[in-house]
Amino acid sequence: QGRMWTYTVGFTVLPHVGGFLGWFLNRKETPVWYEKLKKPAWCPPRKIFPVAWTVLYTGMGYASYLVWNDLGGCSSKAIVPLGLYGAQLALNWAWPPFFFGARNLKMALIDILCLDALAIGTMCSWYHINKIAALLLVPYLGWLAMATCLTIRIWKDNPEQKPGKSE
Repeated sequence: QGRMWTYTVGFTVLPHVGGFLGWFLNRKETPVWYEKLKKPAWCPPRKIFPVAWTVLYTGMGYASYLVWNDLGGCSSKAIVPLGLYGAQLALNWAWPPFFFGARNLKMALIDILCLDALAIGTMCSWYHINKIAALLLVPYLGWLAMATCLTIRIWKDNPEQKPGKSE
């Protein structure tokens, strides 16, 4: 019983690790560079992002535990559904360094488009294993849709400066 509690907490906390690292490494860039970017009127306030990601990471982490548990742990049946989850989580964690760290809006856009596909694939593969786990990803997919549209708009509205060029 105690061991299952440890797994539940571990899976639930795992997504937060990369999210926290992404914030920590880019925390100085956000107020300076991000605030200067041209953003659409529908862009959520900066204060909303940590709250939203805390809720979303908790839901997806717990959902991953449900799938892992239903498949009997790290079995051969878990390779695809948890592999998709791990791949989308890696792309999720990679977005802040592309966007804020490297200030590479094009790479951030490519990253989030691939992330969208993997997140949808994850949800589809989980639906056949645990419908609650799949449904726990719905808010995440909704947020990703908004984040993708926001990334596209920011990329289009803020052309990247070429080194040595002044405008």
